[in-house]
Amino acid sequence: MLEMKKPLALLLLLFLIYQGVYAADSISRIDIKGNKVVSSAAIISKIKVRAGQPYNDNVINEDIKNLNSSGFFENIEAIKKDTSGGIIVVFKVKEKPVLKKITFEGNKHLRKKTIEDAIDMKPGSFIDEYRLKEAKSKARDLYNKKGFSQAKIVYDLKVSDNNEAEVKFIIEENKVIKVRKISIVGNKNIHYKAIVKVIKTRWAWLFNAGIFKEDVLKDDIKRIGDFYRLKGFGDVKVETATTQDKKGVYVTFTIEEGMRYYVGEIKVEGYQNLALSEIKSVMELKPGSIYSDYASYTDINKIRELYMDKGYIFSKIIPDTYFDLNTKRMNLTFKISENDLAYIEKITIKGNTRTKDKVIRRELRIYPGNRYDGKKIKKSKERLDNLGYFEEVRFDTQPGTANDQVNLVTDVKETKTGSLSFGGGYSSIDKLMGFVEVRQNNFDYKNFSTFSGAGQSISLGANLGSVSSNYNFNFVNPYIYDSPYTLGMGVYRSTHKMSEDTGYAYAEEDLGASIGISREFKDTWRAGVNYKPENVKISDVADEASQAFKDEMGSATAQSLEFILAYDCRDNVIVPTSGMLFSNSFQLTGGILGGDRNFIKYYSGFNKYFPMINKSVLEYRLGAGFSQPFSSTEKVPIFYRFFAGGASSVRGYEERILCPHDLSTDEPLGGDSIFLATAEYTYPLVDFVKVAVFFDAGNVWELKKDFFSSGLKKSYGLGLRIKTPIGPISLDYGIPLDKVNGEKKSGRLNFNVSRGF
Repeated sequence: MLEMKKPLALLLLLFLIYQGVYAADSISRIDIKGNKVVSSAAIISKIKVRAGQPYNDNVINEDIKNLNSSGFFENIEAIKKDTSGGIIVVFKVKEKPVLKKITFEGNKHLRKKTIEDAIDMKPGSFIDEYRLKEAKSKARDLYNKKGFSQAKIVYDLKVSDNNEAEVKFIIEENKVIKVRKISIVGNKNIHYKAIVKVIKTRWAWLFNAGIFKEDVLKDDIKRIGDFYRLKGFGDVKVETATTQDKKGVYVTFTIEEGMRYYVGEIKVEGYQNLALSEIKSVMELKPGSIYSDYASYTDINKIRELYMDKGYIFSKIIPDTYFDLNTKRMNLTFKISENDLAYIEKITIKGNTRTKDKVIRRELRIYPGNRYDGKKIKKSKERLDNLGYFEEVRFDTQPGTANDQVNLVTDVKETKTGSLSFGGGYSSIDKLMGFVEVRQNNFDYKNFSTFSGAGQSISLGANLGSVSSNYNFNFVNPYIYDSPYTLGMGVYRSTHKMSEDTGYAYAEEDLGASIGISREFKDTWRAGVNYKPENVKISDVADEASQAFKDEMGSATAQSLEFILAYDCRDNVIVPTSGMLFSNSFQLTGGILGGDRNFIKYYSGFNKYFPMINKSVLEYRLGAGFSQPFSSTEKVPIFYRFFAGGASSVRGYEERILCPHDLSTDEPLGGDSIFLATAEYTYPLVDFVKVAVFFDAGNVWELKKDFFSSGLKKSYGLGLRIKTPIGPISLDYGIPLDKVNGEKKSGRLNFNVSRGF
């Protein structure tokens, strides 16, 4: 037993010795000294060492680095003190000066606030020589950007005994240096004007300040080089030189063009599942055309896109070029590795916090199990963009469980779909006007928390003007019970006072409703039917007004069925840039439906959009319509007839003036047939302003059989489309080309405010 106790005693002795050593090497306290602004607690929070831990030089050194990186201290020292109770670690710090005041002297052309924002230095922050030099450099860059390339900046730092600093930046702005002349030397194959259009440096003249900026000049060298390489000069070299006198700077670009490369023989290798003719049909490079790396990469991307559209997303295209010394041409070989077809394993929806997954999935035109199809994915993106629920829609792929499987990720970024709009303005039709509207384009009547997410649309609005007013409520469910049928319903009440300026020789009040159902076919066709009961009241017909208006006085009911058929392949229904819309409407009023009026009415419209340079768009619009009474109704009521002229048809003419008139009173009576044509070109000046050039033509004839019995009235003009916080503004100035009633009017301004852009 005594023999067994000896090892236990030895272990106990070793443990006691270890405890004594451990206590001697442990940190008993951490002290912070020298800090005046930064609290001790803040300093301790930035270090790892703690009381009770063993002392470790590596940890202490790491803590010194962390405190240095905080930017608060000029110097940090860690002192180790051995005591009988353990080790005391003292962090002795010297804080950087605290900026109390910053001033600028000599800044005549730039405001103090502009310079302060550029140097990012505020009172209350810690400063040192490094930060001051950085601020000086930022101020110098600011002056360079503003054209003061000769500006000189120095600073003066004063630190008080309590470590507070005052900094003064002394600025010598000097004069703005202007470019007086731009010369180009060595350009044998490309004209001077073409090169000048590429660069950003401009000489000073009446409409350009011509401020000389060195950073812009450096970028211009690259711009010219890229431009030449795009034109086939792959070995081009560009240098620049400047001379200066009292008048300004003279810039000279010296160009060594080198040889221009042309395409020789083009080969395509490795294709098996696509025809060579199909591949070459998407390529722009042809034998004899100008060769450039950019043109080659463009063709690679087009071939790659073609293969992706066919499902070969793993395909690779590698170009191989060879310069033939005999022909002096660049021979080009596209080596294709088609690899396997890819199939969609599953589709994941991301980013939708409000919109239900099924609302997104029902717009997709590609499904799990399908072959990957680039065209279907593009169509899916267009449909999701057209919903107006998303700020951004992206598609990506992730590897699936098999080599030929991919997972398709639909990543959306939602935007606001509910709105409360109100405002006022002036319209050439409605004069003084105001509006208020509550709208939710992603409505869900089952979601009582947010009433959003199911893709339905609901709106309640009122338009109030000095001439007309309108109240309306509308609801649309695009998928009834998750089937591809759209249900729409609405009620409205509108009034229009008698106004000679807008072609109304009577007051009109309409009260009606509508309910309809439609279905989409093959993504582009839509067919449907609407039922419209309506009551129309005509009053306030002047004594000297036409007898035709007096005959319409009183109330009348109309029961209508409208059949619609439309073909829509526009790329975007909100702001189309390509595609077309072909719409047809046939309306049956009265007859077996009942009511006081019996007539039929048909209208067909055709819109075609062509994308042009710089996101500009050329649009053609055609429209034709016919109406005809039947049964006990001898004439189509005036308020259902066609009218033309004004902001919504042929601009430059008075509202509703292009139609048959009463022979005695010269009041517009409308007609049973109409034709309208417009060509309009819109060009974006900036993001929120577009300029428009248009040509309009049209006319209205009394009877259907009179269609085109007389010529069209034509006009042309200029317009602006301005996006504002209260809604878009359309401003058009049209000039008529033909006489109306024997008199040719001068130009007319049309002004409208709406809530769609």
